Amino acid sequence: MSSPTHTPPVNPLPPVVVALVLVLMGIEILFMAGSKGLIGGPEAVGWRVAAMQKYAFSGDIFDWMVETGRWPFEHLMRFVTYPFVSVTFTQTIFVCVFVLAMGKLVAETFGAVAMLLIFVLSGIGGALLYALLLNEPYPLVGGFPPVYGLIGAFTFLLWRKLSLVGENQARAFTLIAFLMGAQLLFGLLFGGSRDWTADLAGFATGFGLSFFLGPGGWARIRSRIRHD
Repeated sequence: MSSPTHTPPVNPLPPVVVALVLVLMGIEILFMAGSKGLIGGPEAVGWRVAAMQKYAFSGDIFDWMVETGRWPFEHLMRFVTYPFVSVTFTQTIFVCVFVLAMGKLVAETFGAVAMLLIFVLSGIGGALLYALLLNEPYPLVGGFPPVYGLIGAFTFLLWRKLSLVGENQARAFTLIAFLMGAQLLFGLLFGGSRDWTADLAGFATGFGLSFFLGPGGWARIRSRIRHD
């Protein structure tokens, strides 16, 4: 007698998404535990600040590298490390929520490797445009630029789906329009840095990468090249 097929009530999360969230939350928990004196001794109180100084992306340091032509690894790694250092616990929570939601959708459709590439490269793209377009004294920290890259990949999926059913593809950009509008309104009301530029650049990077990393992406590109 065959056993009935068990269908879980909630689809399991892709391991790459779980791993990203565990790393993000693990770092944040260390910062919080250190600030409360639970681990690390007296010097642990300043772990978050020390991490920001060492791992945050700095436009000033980038300008120095361009001017001098020197590209030390300790500064290049900031392109990849800054998303894992948040200013507050709340920022980390929001980043993790978006990674869980958008990362799951992207990983299930694009694959784990493609999802991770979009996350990392969108973070790099966001930091690069932040440095090239702005002259901000504030360092760039937190995972929102790569998260917006995942939103870009999600938007690409909606954009493709709407094209297949003959609907208005502009509807796919409703989410990013709402998020950027909320950020701009918040900035006007309360001030702050212009790091939304990095978020928008991360979105554009994720959307653009989806043409290559999405399902059948390379096949479509080769087909168009052959036809041209």
